[in-house]
Amino acid sequence: MTDQWRLLITPPARGAWNMAVDESILEHIGRGESLPTLRLYAWQPPCLSLGYAQPFADVDVQRLDDHGWEVVRRPTGGRAILHTDELTYSVIAPTNEPRLAGSVLESYNRLARALLQAVKSLGLPVEIKEEAGAPQKTANPVCFEVPSAYEITVHGKKLIGSAQARRKEGVLQHGSLPLTGDLARITQGLVFADESARQEAAGRLLARATTVESILGHAVLWNDAAQAFTWAFESTLDMKLDEAPLSDSEGTRADELLRQKYAHADWMKRV
Repeated sequence: MTDQWRLLITPPARGAWNMAVDESILEHIGRGESLPTLRLYAWQPPCLSLGYAQPFADVDVQRLDDHGWEVVRRPTGGRAILHTDELTYSVIAPTNEPRLAGSVLESYNRLARALLQAVKSLGLPVEIKEEAGAPQKTANPVCFEVPSAYEITVHGKKLIGSAQARRKEGVLQHGSLPLTGDLARITQGLVFADESARQEAAGRLLARATTVESILGHAVLWNDAAQAFTWAFESTLDMKLDEAPLSDSEGTRADELLRQKYAHADWMKRV
């Protein structure tokens, strides 16, 4: 089942542009104008991303501004993630792509095998969380606290969080591998009842999620993580990845989506 896919590596960029690029690629794939794509990217400046249906009221706008962080709403579900010091991946393919066939969980499971091999090759003792964590008793704005089914964990702590959107054009799954830094920083960009609640949330997060550096005791470079992802996707999913840039058409459409949607208040504050 070896097929040719595009490997797209884009430089660190604003969160709104990153989301616009993923959607532009999805549209082009839906029209048969682009190859299925594994995209690897980063965020600059740091950006808080909200799930598709997450209330914008979860965002502490003043604190976000004080830190110089941006905010964007993802086209996928889930809760908030602070994107910084990480490698982000997106897998974008048509609906008839065999690796993404079946239910959401079935496709999650296939892609999780590649993610597992990627981080194993970096030396981490990872495993796949087969079952979702117990539902939270309280509303929880933070994505990384509880592993979902087929997400990657180390010693029971969540390492890679992923989310998927399915549309008529195809399937988009993206996720984050935190390389370094303080995961609890995200609580500085979210609304809590008081400082005690903020500190409690930070403590829970550090107890339930981790970074590559925290496990290994040393930093892993972004480029090394990207090479591990490329190797793992090719070897685990039997695909051929050829690096190629964003097309002119994809770039033009991404700029339109940036202006009309992802950087626009109507989309950001839709919930």
